[in-house]
Amino acid sequence: MADIKADAEVDITDKVCPLTFVKAKVSLDELEDGEVLAIRMNDGEPVQNVPRSMKEEGHQVLKLEDNEDGTYTLYVRKVEEED
Repeated sequence: MADIKADAEVDITDKVCPLTFVKAKVSLDELEDGEVLAIRMNDGEPVQNVPRSMKEEGHQVLKLEDNEDGTYTLYVRKVEEED
């Protein structure tokens, strides 16, 4: 898979669940439909919970990348809800 270009980035490595998802969601809400957010997070609960929560919100999880420093970068494409 080619490298994914992110339209915005957010670092939630200083947050703990459930604030990890809240901070990521707020950042995603600021983007336009179809734009990609790169979310840098710690291993553990965030890696388990944030991708699942993004899918449940209807967004497209593109890739989870191991940064090999105890953190991961999750790429999510914003999908607007249809009215």
